Amino acid sequence: MSGLLIAAPSSGAGKTTVTLGLLRALRRRGIAVAPGKAGPDYIDPAFHAAAGGTLCLNFDPWAMRPELISANAALHRSGDRILVIEAMMGLFDGAADGKGTAADLAAQLGLSVVLVVDASRMSQSVAPLVAGFAGFRADVRVAGVILNKVGSDRHEAMLRQALEAIRMPVIAVIGSDKALALPERHLGLVQAGEHARLESFIEQAADAVSEECNFEFLLRIARQGLNRPSAANIDRLPPLGATIAVARDIAFAFSYEHMLLGWRRRGAAISFFSPLADEAPAADADAIYLPGGYPELHAGKLSQGPNFRAGLLDAAARGIRIYGECGGYMVLGEGLIDAEGKRHEMLGLLPVVTNYAARKRHLGYRHVMPVDHAIFHRAMTAHEFHYSTLVSEGDGERLFHVRDAIGTDLGPAGLRRGQVAGSYMHLIDLAGISA
Repeated sequence: MSGLLIAAPSSGAGKTTVTLGLLRALRRRGIAVAPGKAGPDYIDPAFHAAAGGTLCLNFDPWAMRPELISANAALHRSGDRILVIEAMMGLFDGAADGKGTAADLAAQLGLSVVLVVDASRMSQSVAPLVAGFAGFRADVRVAGVILNKVGSDRHEAMLRQALEAIRMPVIAVIGSDKALALPERHLGLVQAGEHARLESFIEQAADAVSEECNFEFLLRIARQGLNRPSAANIDRLPPLGATIAVARDIAFAFSYEHMLLGWRRRGAAISFFSPLADEAPAADADAIYLPGGYPELHAGKLSQGPNFRAGLLDAAARGIRIYGECGGYMVLGEGLIDAEGKRHEMLGLLPVVTNYAARKRHLGYRHVMPVDHAIFHRAMTAHEFHYSTLVSEGDGERLFHVRDAIGTDLGPAGLRRGQVAGSYMHLIDLAGISA
């Protein structure tokens, strides 16, 4: 059993680029990898999948029950693959209640931690920084460091000498290179599917990681002490139907692979369709899922797709269950106001109007409880992250009652009309007892 957690003292250290480079560099050496992403991120996993050659699963120590994390780890790394998980934020940063850190995930799975340090503005100070992280928790093993954004050979020598004094191994050294930065937008990185040179970027990242990397040591620490996860067939989020049509393109890309995997393990058949390509969902689908994404960037095109619109309206008229999350919720509504203040007519299946011109950040983990049992039946965990605001929510049954990570009552969220429902919540897992 082998695994690594690629972490950092804070966001912005270059974890994603380093992780992509490591995944591709390991594959070059004939080593099978299983990519993972800690936390609720739904953008980075597509990059990891491209670099690793296989799907990337989320491992969320706040929102997922320990048994789901364990089961996903066992299923994902089958076939003697190395589990390579990128942390979120800083190693010890968690939710508002202080729980769910990447360190918690490392402790649960027994992962060796590789600390990525942005060395661009430090030299000898790297030693107390790394020593502090390495000694902060006895159950978290910081096994080595990757020095990122190193300015010169002299700079590297100073950093290495400082780390030798605390007996911290240097696994790799990556020079400062502006070409190794990934473009961003309001919800994080620009999506992998929109990166015109993604493959060459990953190859470049792999070259940078490989230039001064001790792969023998890296593989050795990956095999040290990983807990044996259980692949038990645990209870998961129930599928929306027996045959589920899932919207998937750059406007609807924020679906969690662990949730789709769980639906398949419960016997559901899943097909995909592209609203941006004006495709309708499969005619035999008994449920339709519109995940989150960037509909606010493609509102004009979505409003003008006759096949997509007709397919959804026909499904709603036949009583097919339709569920929209965040961006999907916006598209199920009556109108979407874009960044320039122009209103675009959406599907009109829910009495909702959203506005991306009046931006306000909504961000955080959520506890959600179904208001009734028409669509969902159990308490769940979720994540909310959007900048659009609600202009209006008309008549309809409320979908959820919501609390934040520290238990603050946020009131009702989402709407349901018959078998059509949606909210801004990105569902992650069934809630534990404490939720």
